[in-house]
Order: sequence, then C-alpha cells, then structure tokens
Amino acid sequence: MHYSVGVEYALHCLFHLVSLPVKKPIGIKELASFQGVSESYLSKIFTKLVKAGLIQSIPGVKGGYELARRPEQISFWDVVEAIEGKQPVFQCRNVIAKSVIHAGEMEDTSDHGESAAHCRINITMLQAEEQMKQFLKEKTLQWLKETLDQELAPEIQEKTKSWFLQRLG
Repeated sequence: MHYSVGVEYALHCLFHLVSLPVKKPIGIKELASFQGVSESYLSKIFTKLVKAGLIQSIPGVKGGYELARRPEQISFWDVVEAIEGKQPVFQCRNVIAKSVIHAGEMEDTSDHGESAAHCRINITMLQAEEQMKQFLKEKTLQWLKETLDQELAPEIQEKTKSWFLQRLG
C-alpha cells in the first residue's frame, strides 16, 4: 500500500494553515517555497482540497488559502480521500474465478461484483482498510497541531512562524 507524496504535502501545508498565530490566508507561492515543491504541483493538490471542502480560496492581493472547516473537523482520512480518491486501496481481481478448478464455474467479476464480495481475501483486506480508515479519522488537524506544539523544538516553531509572517506582511 502506498499513498502519493501529495498526501504528505497536503498535511504539511494544512498544518501551516492551522499553526500560524495570525489567521491570514497563505498563498501557494509561500507554501510551495517553504516546502521546496513547485507551485504548479501544490496547486493541483490544493484544487483537490478545495473540491473536498477542506480549504477555501480567498481572492485578492492578500488572498491565499484558509481552512473551510475548523481544525478539529478535518481528519487525516479527509485529506487522504481528497487527494487519493474514494476507491479502496485493495482492488479484488477475483483471481479465484480464473483458477483451473473454477474455470467456467464462476462469473469473472473483476469489477467488484458478487463473487468478489464473498472472497475471504477481499473481505479481510477491506476490513483491514476500514480499521486504518477509522484510525485516520480520529487524527485531526487540531490533534496534529497540539501534538507538534509539544514535540517540535520551540526554536523550530518560532523560525517557521517568522518565515511565514515575514512573507505575509
């Protein structure tokens, strides 16, 4: 299993939207520069976050992005789903229907049909994914902020805040 790096960039950027002491919109230019990624790449990620209703765009010279919901209402799973989509990680291909023993007996339902729903391997993988999903739903941006406020060295926190505040004016 693997999530794209877009999930990681999204979570880091959302953390910055939550953690600044002055609640001002932050532009793609500043976030991309801070993260060391191209503005066009980050824009694609932010388009998905806007579409999912996690952030909103603020137009104008002093515009940028801000959260569309309170930090405690945005979970890690919300971010994963916004970036990766809603399709399950495990995609049952109904291999059993193609085996020598079952050849011609079972309908090939590679598109998640009836046989796939009863496949023990598919059921197990989907149950595992559901547990991970529930765990990530419990971790919110508010939790992340509170946790990193405790874990990050104060000088790192101060340098980060200063860097953004200098650019936001």
